[in-house]
Amino acid sequence: MSDPYETTEQHLDRLLRRALNSFDLPDWTVEQLGTALAHSSSLHSSHHSSVLHRETYQHTYLLADGSALTLWELVHSTARGAADPPSRRQPVLQHHELYDDEADVQVAAARLSGNFSDVPVFGEDGSQADLETLTVLMAAPPAPLPRMYAPDNSADHARRVLRRAENNNGPGEETARLLRAAFAHHITQIFGRQCRVDGRDAGFSLYEHAFLLLDGSETSLWEVEHTATPDGRHMCEVYGDEKTAREAMESRTRIC
Repeated sequence: MSDPYETTEQHLDRLLRRALNSFDLPDWTVEQLGTALAHSSSLHSSHHSSVLHRETYQHTYLLADGSALTLWELVHSTARGAADPPSRRQPVLQHHELYDDEADVQVAAARLSGNFSDVPVFGEDGSQADLETLTVLMAAPPAPLPRMYAPDNSADHARRVLRRAENNNGPGEETARLLRAAFAHHITQIFGRQCRVDGRDAGFSLYEHAFLLLDGSETSLWEVEHTATPDGRHMCEVYGDEKTAREAMESRTRIC
């Protein structure tokens, strides 16, 4: 993947420019990368199926102070209209995402597989039945799982989740202030499904970002990721409670 004639500065600039979520990287990480002297890239993992191509790359940088810093790049593309005749197939576009934590890129990779590979697709006929099935699935309570809180720059993680939200009815400044006291967090995928609405595939995922605060209390952000957008791109919405997040998913199925 590396270009032997490409400098570390050029390599890093290329990574940041093509990543859809480069603005999510912490300011400290970007500042440190500005001192990179050399780099090494390698393929970490890959997954290929008839509907999803996904690769994860590890980019390690040697910094001026002698330390190393790693970026994890997720490269993925979905084969839209794979069952259609060649004349009607849409071009396959590659998407790039960057993370500074291996756990985050693993969650992102699982999101893709859950939406497009590991779950069945509802039938094309009977869209109302599809909607009813999706509603039932979303209403089903998830099996309780023990939370394993990890103290890993959790306040910054909360800031990034809130910043990437594209909905206007999400948690406000009061929640943002409360989460500045977060010192550990746990991410759980509550729901993941792909359905066919109005003749298009749309993937939905619901994540709970649970935070442990300095006073011992807990609070959560509920993140909805979906492709129910006109161009099929991923969209992120964040809500303060699970009920509102599930209602948002259901409303999206009705306007696809």
